[in-house]
Amino acid sequence: MTINRRKLLAFGAVATGTTVLDSKSYAEIKPSLPSQGRGYDYKRPDFPKGSRLLFQGDSITDMKWGRNENDRNHYLGHSYVFLIAGRLGMDMPKAKLAFFNRGISGNKVSDLKARWQKDAINLKPDLLSILVGTNDVGMGFRHPGKAVTPSAFERDYRQIIEASLKANPKLRIVLLDPFILQSGRLKDQQAYSSRRKETDKMRVVVTKLAKDYQTAHLQTQDLFDQAASEAGAENWIWDGIHPLPQGHELIARHWLDKVATRWPKA
Repeated sequence: MTINRRKLLAFGAVATGTTVLDSKSYAEIKPSLPSQGRGYDYKRPDFPKGSRLLFQGDSITDMKWGRNENDRNHYLGHSYVFLIAGRLGMDMPKAKLAFFNRGISGNKVSDLKARWQKDAINLKPDLLSILVGTNDVGMGFRHPGKAVTPSAFERDYRQIIEASLKANPKLRIVLLDPFILQSGRLKDQQAYSSRRKETDKMRVVVTKLAKDYQTAHLQTQDLFDQAASEAGAENWIWDGIHPLPQGHELIARHWLDKVATRWPKA
């Protein structure tokens, strides 16, 4: 298969002055369909017409989405949610998909639980994507006496999944692992190692929940680890926690691939 490299990179590599991985990189989803001159291609997921896709989480998902949904310029923010919506909206226009970003900066899983009825159940999603955990980890470093244990994280996470499935037994769910890289304020080896240890504990919980509820599971930390080994941590995450545009693109491409693999288009 011949891939137009210029078009391939144009989809994700916004001019940032940073290193771009080449076409053989692990960080790219390998085209599985003929590109037909469109450059980057990917497997299409199967969504019933009019499906509602809800993205939940913290600041990594939030990215300043507009709370005024009538402002269609800003209502999805500028995270991986925006990238996924743009790609699916362009390539599957007849599906008439509806996208909702309800990530809120600073949220822990307990905060999601507190607003779940309003910001999840009431929106009646057909697909629910959740990325949470980095603030649960961070709480223990900011306020040791208020540290969120893996068991508490699991309890609250399990409750929101079960509430969602009770409301919609056919709900499609995608769980994303919390992640960090050794950059920015986590550049110091000790600071990074300490936080990575706690982050990995939360990742174990997400893996367990994904298995228990048979959800799609995107192992985001593994993606960032591999990408960092190829181009450096600073190329993907500027402060150890929050992705740069190419970091969001990394999430978006693999999210699309994971969802299309789990719910393939016939």
